[in-house]
Amino acid sequence: MSQLLKMAFRDLGRNKRRSILSALAVSMGAALLLLFASVLRGEIQSAIQPTIQLQTGHLQVRAVSYNENKISLKWEDLVANPDQVIAQIQSLPQVAVATPRLVASGIVTAGEDSRGVQVIGIDPASEANQVFRQGLIAGQFITPDDRDSIVVGKPLADKFDIQVGEKVNLLVNTSNGNVDEQLFTVKGIYSTNTTTYDENTVFMPLAKAQTITGTENHASTIFILLKDQTQADAVAAALQSPDYQVLTWQKMTEVISQTEDLANSFMYIFYLIILGITATVVTNTLVMSVFERTREIGILLAIGMKGYRIMAQFLTEAAVLATGGVVGGLIIGGLLVGYFAVYGLPINVGAMGISGYLIRNIIYTQLTIKDTIILTVLTYIVTLIASLYPAVLAARMEPVEALHGIGD
Repeated sequence: MSQLLKMAFRDLGRNKRRSILSALAVSMGAALLLLFASVLRGEIQSAIQPTIQLQTGHLQVRAVSYNENKISLKWEDLVANPDQVIAQIQSLPQVAVATPRLVASGIVTAGEDSRGVQVIGIDPASEANQVFRQGLIAGQFITPDDRDSIVVGKPLADKFDIQVGEKVNLLVNTSNGNVDEQLFTVKGIYSTNTTTYDENTVFMPLAKAQTITGTENHASTIFILLKDQTQADAVAAALQSPDYQVLTWQKMTEVISQTEDLANSFMYIFYLIILGITATVVTNTLVMSVFERTREIGILLAIGMKGYRIMAQFLTEAAVLATGGVVGGLIIGGLLVGYFAVYGLPINVGAMGISGYLIRNIIYTQLTIKDTIILTVLTYIVTLIASLYPAVLAARMEPVEALHGIGD
């Protein structure tokens, strides 16, 4: 084995530039695989966590007939006496916080500009809304007794050129199917770094939202955060009631799981393309080596060296290339993943986040040990498989034909 390694290093050293470029191709292939895998992992996490924090919670309690896509404000579609329901929910030890939210459709008008928005009535003091208080970048957050103040997202404020203290007109749907209208003062501007959420969501105190929509003592949903999100199913089972529907975060984020499956399918195609290019480079390198060493191979065969020994020699050379390439790939890929894990990868979220899918404006890469092992082993195996053709080509040469071919 040591003799094969010595010969492999000697033969690869005959054309150092080509060998280095081949190993570099393997390195870049492995590095790209690691980077793509980490971006995909980071993208999924950047979708799940914001969706839970901002939109779904770990659990939601709703009226049986409530449909979030229709945003109904009919009393029969809402949770009556939400404070009583919350008292029952908070008696469970797994629950960190439970708070009512009232969701209504609205239109914000500022000057000649207008835009459809989602108006959410919240309890400003609830810990569940800490993410919005922390995200305040201008002005002040609303208080429970505010009656003419709202908080808007930075993208919406930028689009309308709205400043803190300015007034905007807000039209809101009501429980009887009509529309109510009022001038509100922009008390604060917030940012969650989730553009599609921030530009479409306006907050006001729950009491004011109930008054303007005619839904006194009712809420669209009870938003629940748990101490441990893995307990969602157990808590949902404990809260089951014929009067309400209880939805877990897994159920409410099914679209993210479906998107993840679709993204994985596309990533497999990218993996195949990258590995295909890497395999082609390695095959080309070893085939060229075979043709350059035809006379040498013919002499070795003529003096009695078996074909399997010739084949083992080329497979050893491929193993050396693969080892160097994979090690280089781990270094290059690790540096790339580490950089984007710290500084993030800015993205244009476009229209995402409208149908139960929220994603932050910056993706931070995440690479697991499992992904690292699988992808590096896969790169190594593909490199060895790519060397089979030149190895077999060399092993099947006839001594006389090999020597005669060089002579011509």
